[in-house]
Amino acid sequence: MDIVKLSAVEIKEKILKNELSATEVVKAHLNRIEEIDKDINAFISINKEGALEAAEKVDEKIKNGEELGALGGIPIALKDNIVTKDTKTTCGSKMLENYRSPYDATVVEKIKAQDGIIIGKTNMDEFAMGSSNETSFFGPTRNPVNTNLVPGGSSGGSAAAVKAEEVALALGTDTGGSTRQPAAYCDIVGIKPSYGLVSRYGVVSLANTLDTVGVFGRDVSDAALMLSAIVGYDEKDSTSYENPTHLVVEKDLEPTEYIKGMKIGIPREIYLDQIDKRLIGVMDKVIKVFQSLGAKVEEITLPHLEYGLSTYHVISAAEISSNMARFDGLRYGYRAKEYSTLDELYINSRNEAFGDEVKRRILMGTYYLSMGLGREYYEKALKMRTLIIDDFNKAFKDYDIILTPTSPILPFQLGKLKDEPLTKDLTSIFTAPVNLAGLCAMSIPCGYVDGLPVGLQIIGDRFKEMNIIKAGLAFEGGMKNGI
Repeated sequence: MDIVKLSAVEIKEKILKNELSATEVVKAHLNRIEEIDKDINAFISINKEGALEAAEKVDEKIKNGEELGALGGIPIALKDNIVTKDTKTTCGSKMLENYRSPYDATVVEKIKAQDGIIIGKTNMDEFAMGSSNETSFFGPTRNPVNTNLVPGGSSGGSAAAVKAEEVALALGTDTGGSTRQPAAYCDIVGIKPSYGLVSRYGVVSLANTLDTVGVFGRDVSDAALMLSAIVGYDEKDSTSYENPTHLVVEKDLEPTEYIKGMKIGIPREIYLDQIDKRLIGVMDKVIKVFQSLGAKVEEITLPHLEYGLSTYHVISAAEISSNMARFDGLRYGYRAKEYSTLDELYINSRNEAFGDEVKRRILMGTYYLSMGLGREYYEKALKMRTLIIDDFNKAFKDYDIILTPTSPILPFQLGKLKDEPLTKDLTSIFTAPVNLAGLCAMSIPCGYVDGLPVGLQIIGDRFKEMNIIKAGLAFEGGMKNGI
C-alpha cells in the first residue's frame, strides 16, 4: 500500500479500521517530503517531532476506544501566514524570517481539536503578495505537474504540497484568488469559503475586508472535509459569521442526484480578449457535462465584472498600505543594524527586509490613500464594489451557481513573467470579484490543454457552500463516468 497516494477520507477510514496507524501515515508523508521537496520547495518549516507526537496521541485514542475527530490522523500543511506556537511563521519574508507566535490561530486550534496532524508550514509569495509563488524570500515553489511551471500563488506552497502527495490536505489564504488559482495550476481542488465563515484570528492580514482562509484537497470530498472542520463562529474575529453552517455531504450518490434541479449561469463577460482562446473549448465541454447531468445552463450578464480586477487592486493595495505599517523594526521582525535616527530605523528596516513586490503594493496603496487622491481612487473603488455585489445578488436570485474559468491564463514558465506584474495580476480577473462580494467559490480540475491543467471556478452565493460542493461532486462524478 502506497500510503501517500491515499485520499484524506481513505486515510481516516483506514486508521479507524486499524488497517493503518497514524504514526505510519505521518512517517510515510515525512519520508515523501524528505525525498522530493528539494525539487518542489513547497515547505519552509517541518515540525517532525510535533507531528509524530500528535500521531502517537491519535493512535492512543484508537487503542483506548475513544472517539476520533473529523481529521483524525490526516497529515495537514499550513500556509506560512497562519500563526502557530510550535513552528515559526515567516509569511515568506525576510521581515519575519525567525518570528515565532505566542499563540495558535483559531483554525490551528480547530485542526488540533479534530485530531488533524500538522506536518509543517508551506512556502508562499511574500506576505501573500503575488500570484506565482516567485516572490518568496525562501525561493520559488515549483509545480509538481511540471517543475518548470509556477504553481500559482500566493498559496502555491500549500497547493504544491497536496499535489506532490507530501500531505493529504492543506490550508491557504485567499484575498483575490490565492487558493483557487494555485489549485487550478496544480490540478487539485481549492475552496474559498464565504467571508466570515472561517475565523481569520491568527492569520496575518493582507487586506482585511477581502481575506479568507481557503482549503486544498485532491478531490472535492477531501476539500469539503477540511472545510467542515474549520468553519464556525469565533468571538475573537469580529467579522465571524454567527449562524452555524453545517457542511454535511451525502456520500455515494449518482452525479445527477447532487445537481438535480440546479440552475447554472455562465457570464457572457468571461469571453474577454485577454482569455487564452484554448479555454473557450474547455468551457464548452464543461457546459455539456452539466447539461448531461440534468442542470439547466443559461447565459447571464454580470455587467461590472470587467471592473472587478481594477477595483480589487485599489482596495487591496489601500488595505495593504495600512496593514504593513505594523512592520516597523521596533516591535517584532527584522531590525536594521545601522541607523542614527528613528526615521532611519523605519526606512532601513523596511527597505532591507521587504521584497520588491511588497514595496510596490505599499507604494500603490499609499498613493491611492494620499490627500486629494482618496476620493479619486479609493472612494470610486468602494462604489464599484457595491455595483459588483449588486450584480451577483441579482444573478443569485435566479441561479444556484455561476461558472467561469478559474484563470484566463494557463500555468506559465517560472521566471517568464518576472518583470510583468500586470500580466500576472490578470490571473485574478475571474477570482477577485468573488472576494469583493464575499461569496464562496471552488476551483476544480476540468482537464488539460496541451499538457497544462485547467481549473473551473464554481461560484456560490454567500454561505451557500453546499451548492458549490454538490456541483463539484456532480462534475467530478460526471468526468469520471466519461459524460
